[in-house]
Amino acid sequence: MKKTQSKATRGEGLYIVLVSVHGLIRGQDLELGRDADTGGQTKYVVELARALARHPEVGRVDLLTRRVEDNRISDDYAQPEEDLGHGARIIRLDCGPRRYLRKEKLWPYLDCFADNAIKHIRRVGLRPDVVHGHYADAGHVAVRVANLLGVPVVQTGHSLGRVKRERLLAKGATEQDLESRYSIGRRIEAEEEVLANAYMVIASTQQEVEEQYAQYDHYQPERMVVIPPGTDLKRFHPPKARSPRPPIYKTLARFLKKPDKPIVLALSRPDERKNIPTLIQAYAEHEALREMANLVIVAGNRDRIRDLDRGARDVLTEVLMRIDDHDLYGQVAYPKHHSPDDVPDLYRLVTRTRGVFVNPALTEPFGLTLIEASASGAPFVATDDGGPRDILAHCNNGVLVNALDSEAMAREIFAIISDPERWKRLSDNGLKGVRQHYSWEGHADKYVKRIKGLRREAGRIRRGQQRLSGKLAQADRALISDIDNTLLGDRGGLRTMLQRLKDEGRDVAFGIATGRRLDSAIQILREWGVPTPDLMITSVGAEIHYGPEMTEDLGWARHIDYRWEPDALRQALLELPGIQLQPEEDQRRHKISFFVDPAEAPGMKEIERLLHQKDLHANIIYSHDRFLDLLPVRASKGFAVRYFADKWGIPVERVLVAGDSGNDEDMLRGSTLGVVVGNHARELEKLYGFKRIYFADATHAGGIAEAFDHYQFFGRCGVPGEKSK
Repeated sequence: MKKTQSKATRGEGLYIVLVSVHGLIRGQDLELGRDADTGGQTKYVVELARALARHPEVGRVDLLTRRVEDNRISDDYAQPEEDLGHGARIIRLDCGPRRYLRKEKLWPYLDCFADNAIKHIRRVGLRPDVVHGHYADAGHVAVRVANLLGVPVVQTGHSLGRVKRERLLAKGATEQDLESRYSIGRRIEAEEEVLANAYMVIASTQQEVEEQYAQYDHYQPERMVVIPPGTDLKRFHPPKARSPRPPIYKTLARFLKKPDKPIVLALSRPDERKNIPTLIQAYAEHEALREMANLVIVAGNRDRIRDLDRGARDVLTEVLMRIDDHDLYGQVAYPKHHSPDDVPDLYRLVTRTRGVFVNPALTEPFGLTLIEASASGAPFVATDDGGPRDILAHCNNGVLVNALDSEAMAREIFAIISDPERWKRLSDNGLKGVRQHYSWEGHADKYVKRIKGLRREAGRIRRGQQRLSGKLAQADRALISDIDNTLLGDRGGLRTMLQRLKDEGRDVAFGIATGRRLDSAIQILREWGVPTPDLMITSVGAEIHYGPEMTEDLGWARHIDYRWEPDALRQALLELPGIQLQPEEDQRRHKISFFVDPAEAPGMKEIERLLHQKDLHANIIYSHDRFLDLLPVRASKGFAVRYFADKWGIPVERVLVAGDSGNDEDMLRGSTLGVVVGNHARELEKLYGFKRIYFADATHAGGIAEAFDHYQFFGRCGVPGEKSK
């Protein structure tokens, strides 16, 4: 019998790539609340992938996340691929150490993740219609993947660094503490970058758009769309008449003197932002509420608090101390474990006992738990922020309070529980509102309509001219080096390196990546006796040329033309004090060069903000306190190296890149084989310890020759001790 191909295999329907790097993601039995990184976002992206895959106009959905091999967690997270059905898959990619890491520790490895994402997409053989990042770390990845492929970037923030910083500072945290615990500056920088590049930002609420994203320099309200998250109405529903008590009831009853009293439930990760201690304070200080109801705190799963990460350990320690301070034993349940199947039962216990669900988070962009509770028939009290505002507007089944006002929180909880008629009205309103406004099917419909609009806006960017014949077509690895102070500087070392390349590098493509313009690069290479390279990346990545004839890659020129408005950029900067154009010979089609007087000119952050206010986009490169270059947002040495490797079918893991200064960092990071020569600038020392970056003892080209041996470049070509793939 003849086999039939799926529409995804045939390339029919939309191909959507979702990226969610951190936490633990699998198709079944999500470990929600295990730690600060395994919360509502992990559930959201899995359900979004399934909902999109079921849509008739979608052919394939790949959810890219991090592969983890760690004996402390399930082997599920080490599996490279997991089928979610209907053309949706979880694809797990290597990213840094094999062990599980909290998200703040992943930043140095995200460029490797992006390279592996490109590698996966090439294997699939389809161009994505969109690359959709979830959270700041995935946004960093999505920008690199989408810009290299020439497809639209979509972003969902889930929570925002500027908002988190503001709320935690209000609670007494210091800037230094926020940096050490949350890498908040790096996170905000990534959020600004993805907002500058995104075709569309999906928010859950209008408040998220108007008040939270508005705090960012690259706030573009015209590119933001509100699509509320959905919920599984088959799983979350009210308790059935005469149904038996669920298994979790026995667990709670162990803590409670009178377990059948109304339940005030909080369900979240043990994260400082979730503000659980304030809820305990509210309950403890309202005598009538304590008499009428029990408090249930479900804050993730744990064995021992002392084994948790610092943030969760601090929160749970504070929870226990407040319970002890107010002698709440017998009135508060705080179970150590619960299963995913217990979650709907917990909501239904709230409804069954005529209780209230409470979300006291300091900031709440989504509010998935509020939707789930509402679908189960439970009224809510929640923070007056973000998602809860829109949910209340749609469902009219609760009350919003200031998250730091414990008296108001207790008062509103008690008012609902103590008024049976009001409780019933709120419960009924929630059931009706969720069915009308919060289904995944409706979410997917809105999403697909928007994505189709982006596809028309972006167009189909062709990847340039046909492959050239000759060495580039035959090469299976490449050496790409910066010129000044890397390739050149020591004539003896250069002769040694070039001779080895000639004797042993028959299948090696040789290229340079420099800030010099093409004619200047050719001239200095001739002066030093360097043979004409196979590849020339010049003007800091703005131009690519090939072979003896220096054939321009027109596909790259078209690719980086995205959002490039040189006349407007030139005019905007020349209006500023202390800035003037460099000579005409230093100007290129995709590079505008200026001289800067640092005593008069504004800072780079201010220039970036100014350009955004004018809806102008550029990659700003400032060097030596004097030179300023503006390039397209898709142009850089690192982007150009990866474009070249992708176009010519050379695995990026077999590309040796060499540099000496901070201008080379973006091509050294990631899955390339990097070498930092011995005469390097101090700014590259932060890359010490990266297993794919070798710090040579020898200077200049001698350091490159040293890397030939370190990586066995002409042989197996890889990191010492790393298994070949």
